[in-house]
Amino acid sequence: MYDAHTQLSHSYHSEATSAGSHINTVRGKLGNRAEPQPGSYLRPGLHLKAPRGVDVEPPPAGLQLEFQTLFTTEALRFLSNLCSTFQPEVDKVLKLRTLRKVQLDLTGELPGFREDTAHIRNDPTWKVSPVPSRLQCRHVDIGDLAPCDTQRFIQGLKSEAQGIQVDFDDGNCPTYYNQIKGIYNVYQAVHNQLHDAPPISRAPVLMLRPRAWNMVEHNLMVNGREVPGPLFDFGLLMFHNAKLLLENQSGPFFYLSKVESHEEAKLWNQIFLWAEDKLDLPVGSIKATVLIECVLASFEMDEILYELREHSAGLNCGIWDYSASFVNKLGHRADFLLPDRSKYVNMEKLFLRSYMDLLVQTCHRRGALATGGMAALLLPRDKHSDLYKTVVSTVTRQVAAHTYTQASVNTHTREQLKLLEIQAGVDGFMVYDMDLIEPMQKLFRLHSQGKNQLHNLRDDLTVTPKDLLTMPAGGVTLYGLRYNIAVGVLFIEAWLSGRGHFFYRGQVEDSATAEISRSQVWQWIRHQVKLEDDVRTVTRGLVRSLAHGLMDDLRAATSCQTQRLIFSVSRDEDRLTTALFIFLEVVQKSDFPEFLTTYLNLDHTFLSWQRLHEERGTGGHYKARL
Repeated sequence: MYDAHTQLSHSYHSEATSAGSHINTVRGKLGNRAEPQPGSYLRPGLHLKAPRGVDVEPPPAGLQLEFQTLFTTEALRFLSNLCSTFQPEVDKVLKLRTLRKVQLDLTGELPGFREDTAHIRNDPTWKVSPVPSRLQCRHVDIGDLAPCDTQRFIQGLKSEAQGIQVDFDDGNCPTYYNQIKGIYNVYQAVHNQLHDAPPISRAPVLMLRPRAWNMVEHNLMVNGREVPGPLFDFGLLMFHNAKLLLENQSGPFFYLSKVESHEEAKLWNQIFLWAEDKLDLPVGSIKATVLIECVLASFEMDEILYELREHSAGLNCGIWDYSASFVNKLGHRADFLLPDRSKYVNMEKLFLRSYMDLLVQTCHRRGALATGGMAALLLPRDKHSDLYKTVVSTVTRQVAAHTYTQASVNTHTREQLKLLEIQAGVDGFMVYDMDLIEPMQKLFRLHSQGKNQLHNLRDDLTVTPKDLLTMPAGGVTLYGLRYNIAVGVLFIEAWLSGRGHFFYRGQVEDSATAEISRSQVWQWIRHQVKLEDDVRTVTRGLVRSLAHGLMDDLRAATSCQTQRLIFSVSRDEDRLTTALFIFLEVVQKSDFPEFLTTYLNLDHTFLSWQRLHEERGTGGHYKARL
C-alpha cells in the first residue's frame, strides 16, 4: 500500500532557497524554488505542525479523520513546494488571458491560427505518446460526478462505464467540506478502502478533474497567498494516489478544464514533470485530456497537444462552456450575438460542427483520442414504461422525439446528436445518468469498430476560421429567456447550498449550462434584443420581472434537490431570494464577469453561506435522479 508519509522524493532537501526568499522572486525555473516562510499555522487539537509558510484552516465539522489522513506534514510540504514553484507561472498565464482579451477589444481583430506557431501545425511528423491500455477505449465516461457524493461515487465505481469524470470543477461546488470529502473518497477508492466498491484495477478509470485556473482555494495559504484551486486539488490527489494508481495500471489520469492557450498547456506539462520527479514516477506516467472550452483554444489545438505530447490523453469538445466563451471574448460585438440556445444552438450548427470536426481531425492526425461532451438527460424511473423506451430510442436517434415538456424536446434533440458525434469520429463521450451507459456503449458498437476511431483521420475536411466564428441564425424566444433565467438562478442557489449541479425539467444542469444561461441573458440585455414571439425588448426590467414571476417554479425545483432540507423553510426562501438577486446583479454588469464560478467564489455572500453551512455540519445529499 502506498504510504503517504514516505513517498516524497529524496530531492526535496535540495529545493530550499534562503529563508528570506519571497515567492515573487521566483520566475518559474524548476531549479529555483521559494522556501515556505516561517509562521506556520498549527491546527489546534490535531498535533500536526504545518511546514513553514503554510497556513491551513481547521477541518469542517465531521471531517477530522479525513483531514488528518490528507493533510499530513509531508503532504503539506509537497503542496507548499508545488504552489511556491508554480504560483508565478499561474499569475503569468492569467495575465496573458487578460492581455489577449484587451487586444481583441482594442483592435477589433478576430481570433485566428497563430503565425508564431505555424511550424508546429505544419509539421506532420510529430505524434503524442501512446496512451496506456486502460485509456484506449473511452466510449462512455460518467460525467459531473462530484466525488463528495459518496453514494453516487460508489455507484460509478461499480458501473460498466469505461471511466468516471471525478469532478472537482463544473459538477462540484468547491466548499472546503466538498473538497476534503471528495479527495478523501478518491483516496479510499484507490486504496481499496471504500465499502462495497471494487478494487481500483477493476473499476472504471478515474479521470480526475481538478478545478480550473480561475479558481482559488481559500482554506490554504502558502507564503501569505491563497493557493490556486487546481494546484490544491492536483497536489493532494497526486501525493496520496499516484503511485498506487500507476502500480494498478489505472492512472494517474486527469481532465484539464478551461485551458485557453498552448502556454497554459505548457504550464500543466511543467507541473506534471515536476510531480513525476518529486514522486519518483517515470516521465509520461500522468495522462491528461484537455477540455477545449474556449473559442481561443480551438485555434491552438495542435499546439496544446504538442506541449503535452508526453502526457496527452487527447482533447474533449463540449457545447455550453465553449458557446459561452463567445460571449466572454466577443459578446459585446453585435456580429457575435448568440441566439436562443434552447431553439437554435446544437452541435449541427456550423460553428460547433466545425469545432468538433477540427478537434477530431487534429487529435487523430496526432495519434490522440477525441472525446465529446455529456448527455445531460435523466431517464424516467420506470424502465418498463413506454416513455422510458421512447426516451432511450430518442437518445440513440432511432425514432423521433416524443416528450412531455419543451425543455425535454430540446434536450432530446441534442441527445440525438450523440450518433452524429460518433459518425464525426469521436472516440467517446459522457453521460450523467448511469442507465444511459449501456445504450451509449451499444451505440458505439453499432456505429464504430474497435476500441477507438483513431484510424478515422478526417482528411475529407478543411475547417477555416470563418467556419469556427460564424454564429447561427435565429432569434430569442420568451421561453428561452425564462429558461436561461431559471437555470442561472437555480445554479447560484445550488452553490449557496453547497451543491455543484442540480436537476431541472428532466436533465442535469451544472456550471457549464449556468455559464451559457447567464451569458446569453447578459448579451441580450446589452444588445437590446427583441423577442421573436413577443413585442417586448430584453431589458433588465423585463428580466427582473420574469425572474420574480418564476419564483413559484424555482421554489418547486429547489424543494426536491436534496434528500433532506439543509436549513429551515425560511432559510431556504432566503437562499433562493439571495440567488435571484445575485443573478440579476451579474447579468446587468457593465463589464462581463469572466466566470460565474469565480464571481461566486470571491463573493462574501457565497463565502458567508458556506461558513454557516460548515459550522452547522450540515451536509446535503444529492438525489441521483429525479
